[in-house]
Amino acid sequence: MKNKSPTLLLVLALFCTYFIWGSTYLAIRFGLESFPPFLMAGLRYSIAGFILYIVMRFLGAANPSKQQWLGATAIGILLPAFGNGTVCYVQQTISSSVAALSIATAPIWMAIFSSIWGRKISLREWLGVGIGFIGIALLNLGGSLHGQLASALLLIFAAASWSFGSVWGKRLDMPVGLMASATQMLTGGVVLLLVSAMQGEAWPQQISPRSWAAMLFLVVLGSLVAYSAYQYLLKTVRPLVASSNTFVNPIVAFIVGIWFAHEQVTSIEFVALVVILLGVFLVLSAYNKDI
Repeated sequence: MKNKSPTLLLVLALFCTYFIWGSTYLAIRFGLESFPPFLMAGLRYSIAGFILYIVMRFLGAANPSKQQWLGATAIGILLPAFGNGTVCYVQQTISSSVAALSIATAPIWMAIFSSIWGRKISLREWLGVGIGFIGIALLNLGGSLHGQLASALLLIFAAASWSFGSVWGKRLDMPVGLMASATQMLTGGVVLLLVSAMQGEAWPQQISPRSWAAMLFLVVLGSLVAYSAYQYLLKTVRPLVASSNTFVNPIVAFIVGIWFAHEQVTSIEFVALVVILLGVFLVLSAYNKDI
């Protein structure tokens, strides 16, 4: 299938990361109505990873080598655990749209982290980085993150962790095909469940139908489909192109958050959205084959 229609696969993968992931922030909010954050994220990824692992083994995929398991574990910690787990934790106190807007800075961090492997950052990219950080400053000074320094720093950490893992993962020995997604989600989910246990999180006494629906959405569409699509993009195109979903995700999150959850978005947050997306656009449009 990959050989017959690579363009179609790319379009489908981009669609999944653009629109499904843009909606997961609202699903996380609905899930948090019943589930504690790390337990919810841990269940999401461990269940999805286990299902995909079993399916791939049934279809004849080889069990990853020890080195591949180590590589998958490293990325599982950086992306599902540190990246998404932190977002789930912070979304207890901030709106889904603001969380998505903060994570939109991922391509900016990718441009910076790419310099670790010797890639020179162009003037256009530095301009995009600078504009992006101005947007972050606006969001923190006048938006919902005003006065929430800890939440702001955690969201920056989440975006940076996801970006570093996306760039580094392309240089690690990874399982082949969808087995990479399965092992990353499985190991990241287990780490999140361990963190949940260390935090003393308990299974909720009552789970609302909306939270069950959100969990189903996160496991099936947000993880099995969209996360696998993202890993396919990372293997097929440059990490910065694969992360171009961050240009669309905040817009989708704003729309679904306002429409389905009646979230309030301030004028300064709309300004921050425009500024951050301008910075991301400058970074993404500065073509370099190494990122």
